[in-house]
Amino acid sequence: MHNPIVSRAEWLQARTALLADEKAFTRAKDALTARQRALPWVEITKDYVFDGPTGKVTLAELFDGRSQLFVKHYMMGPGQTEHCVGCAFEVDHVEGLLTHLANHDVTYVAVARATIEEIEAMRRRMGWKFPWVSSFGSDFNYDFDVSYTPEQIAAGQAVHNFRPSAPSVLDLSGDSVFFKDEDGRIFHTYSVFGRGAEAFLAAYGFLDVTPKGRDEHGPYRSLGDWVRPHDMYGKGGMVEANGRYHPQACGCGAHP
Repeated sequence: MHNPIVSRAEWLQARTALLADEKAFTRAKDALTARQRALPWVEITKDYVFDGPTGKVTLAELFDGRSQLFVKHYMMGPGQTEHCVGCAFEVDHVEGLLTHLANHDVTYVAVARATIEEIEAMRRRMGWKFPWVSSFGSDFNYDFDVSYTPEQIAAGQAVHNFRPSAPSVLDLSGDSVFFKDEDGRIFHTYSVFGRGAEAFLAAYGFLDVTPKGRDEHGPYRSLGDWVRPHDMYGKGGMVEANGRYHPQACGCGAHP
């Protein structure tokens, strides 16, 4: 069954009524983003050091001469060879935005706990150009509630999305924002997890206005039902409830 079929005049009447609600939603969104930017800040006093493709790099250096830093917490721990499909989907949106962000005083970087060698292998496979560094050996992921020790999980001390969590894996995803002032002081200003990160998934904006919408009617009722790494569409495989993709017959024991 499809939607009711009406005349052009009837469609315009319905569309105009919807437009009023859309404008109200836009104004509400403007008010919400103003509240997001008005959050208090936390000064970062710990010296975080990451592994980059050409050597060590500090958190301050990740800003690359700009005052604002957007960090994608990429769900990829040491030894992990396959993607979190949500993370891969999110960063696929970034390539065309980097120049625009840089010219609006924003530097974008992805951070994962995997080693830089593992990250670079994944980057080459996917053809990604955005900056990506490793927090392996750093407290960064742990301090921003996207990585956990086995002891934390066993003791029920894991926190994700600002509440207690019981993750099935040691690494999760999210996004964080930082600001560096003229004196070089760094502040954490914002973080978001889960569906809050949909703001950075532009493909949903297209899907949401098409007749089928997101069409997420599988077991997860989310992007895990259909999104695959962009080099794996049409090649089978499966996605675990935690978002990790497994190629067809990978033999890992997570699926038949």
